[in-house]
Amino acid sequence: QVQLVESGGGLVQAGDSLRLSCAASGRTLIKPGMGWFRQAPGKEREFVAVINWSGGITYYTDSVKGRFTISRDNAKNQLYLQMNSLKPEDTAVYYCAAKPFSSDYYYTTPSEYPYWGQGTQVTVSS
Repeated sequence: QVQLVESGGGLVQAGDSLRLSCAASGRTLIKPGMGWFRQAPGKEREFVAVINWSGGITYYTDSVKGRFTISRDNAKNQLYLQMNSLKPEDTAVYYCAAKPFSSDYYYTTPSEYPYWGQGTQVTVSS
């Protein structure tokens, strides 16, 4: 069993910053690629950022490039998403996801990830 638990969401104003965390526990995954996704009300879950298992390769959706930074601490089994210059359109539930046995590839589709957290709400007011 693998558990992913997100934290760090909240209500902020446009231009503010938030740092999301995702703690992994349970069964150890082999070479897990990790991703952040988000889902706004009435919309499909969308890719935000991905990081490979070693942390050396990252990839972002265009709308967050230059504002968000994904990182990981494998020793602590933690995944992070630093979000700066937040905009109202960033409002969504943010989910972390894990894909074991990953290669150095940009896994951007939700169906590629078998493990998910419960999500944390991020609300950005204008």
